[in-house]
Amino acid sequence: MAARISTSKADDYQVESLDIYEKAGPLPMNDDPDAGLSDEERQKRDRQLLRKLDLNLIPWLCLLYLISFLDRTNIGNAKIAGLQKDLKMTNGQWNASLAIFFVSYSVFEPASNVLLKRFRPSRYIPTIMVLWGIACVCCGLVHDFAGLATARWFLGLFEAGLFPGCNFYLSCWYKRSEFGIRSAIFFSAAAIAGSFGGLLAAGISQMGGVGGKPGWAWIFILEGLITIVVGVISVWMVHDFPDEATFLSTEDRLRVYNRLKADQQASAEHESFSWKYVMASLKDWKTYTGCLIYMGAGGGLYGFSIFLPTILAELGYRATTAQLMSVPPYIAAALLTILTGFIADKTRQRGLCAIAISSLGVIGFGILLSDLPAGAKYAGTFLAAMGIYPCIPNTVTWLANNTEGVYKRGISLGVAMGWANLQGVVISNVYRGKDAPRFVMGHAVVVGYLGVALFGGSVLQYFLLRRENAFKRAGARDYRVEGKSEAEVRLLGDLRPDFLYTL
Repeated sequence: MAARISTSKADDYQVESLDIYEKAGPLPMNDDPDAGLSDEERQKRDRQLLRKLDLNLIPWLCLLYLISFLDRTNIGNAKIAGLQKDLKMTNGQWNASLAIFFVSYSVFEPASNVLLKRFRPSRYIPTIMVLWGIACVCCGLVHDFAGLATARWFLGLFEAGLFPGCNFYLSCWYKRSEFGIRSAIFFSAAAIAGSFGGLLAAGISQMGGVGGKPGWAWIFILEGLITIVVGVISVWMVHDFPDEATFLSTEDRLRVYNRLKADQQASAEHESFSWKYVMASLKDWKTYTGCLIYMGAGGGLYGFSIFLPTILAELGYRATTAQLMSVPPYIAAALLTILTGFIADKTRQRGLCAIAISSLGVIGFGILLSDLPAGAKYAGTFLAAMGIYPCIPNTVTWLANNTEGVYKRGISLGVAMGWANLQGVVISNVYRGKDAPRFVMGHAVVVGYLGVALFGGSVLQYFLLRRENAFKRAGARDYRVEGKSEAEVRLLGDLRPDFLYTL
């Protein structure tokens, strides 16, 4: 049985026991499996552990998010393949069918991380995948607006658990200085999905007439069936949290715990859910600056990913050509996303990265908003993609780095992501068919999201974090630990005077 430390009077966090390694074998938690090794040998073991974590966690999660984003945004490809015309939908109904996805998605997101923590990831994630795969297939079987809207509502409900859940899950495995590049690689699957989605939709849409179904219906049906199959396989491919991950030995589990503890992460310890964690998140100003920044990134993301095929088609390119021309901007975005994650991890300057990258998005959508020729606007789509996609994982990592406690972090990420994805409702209604081909109102709204919320919010949070770090260094937050035991101090998480925020 692992050693236990009970703390009943901690102000903001309460831990029933440090039993995360009860199933890890006979080693007591205060043991060091690498005791007696030289620093060089320790570093070698650490690198080996990181490689093992990366190989077992990252590739499959990337595949899952690629599929998720594909199923979420394929409606844009289906539209230019004839969906709106065949279902006899008005422009208002088309916008509503987009918006309803974000309603259920956003409402369910804050609760998803709590459910992921309470249930095993190897059961929770495959279950929601199979369910949203069924909803995606149903999108290809509908005959009118009501059917499409219903299927999209359930698609949003079941997809809501994946992105925040996977980011929260990964943050419980890696040090703060290691999480950014992993989150970036994970999210780059969204950009790959955008490019792959265009190619896949261009091919599938040629199946029009097979089984009496139009080409756009087969886009939903085939992609939904793929999701269901991968969801079933995920029962064996998705691993649980470190205390139950079967691919780790007892010693490796203990190494993960020690790494997180050395990184000042209370995530290394077991927490039982309490509403105190919800209140701790809602009382933290970083939750709201995170919401502001992610709101800007989310608004830009959906303005770009859902409407890019339509924007390209309205610039004068044929439907199939527009599908294929959507590929290069996504590839550029994926490469910059990974590069930004690497730089931010090395420099630990996530705020400066956000400020610099978001500027590209403002310029890109500014070009789309202008009356420049089609060629220049196509170049603008590159800048737009490169200014949006890297900011998503960077924002997630920035918030995760600065929010400690397993449930508090999960709730803060869920709230920020839920609020950001609710902006999809706005975006779905500002790109109106009657505004084609320039979409002045839609592009102008996205410029506002990127300039005010993403760029401006990043500047605000950067300077507030610098100010708080200065207070901690000067001893102005030392009162928080007065009269507390060592265990109670540790459980203060990011409120600890010695916990310096990542800028």
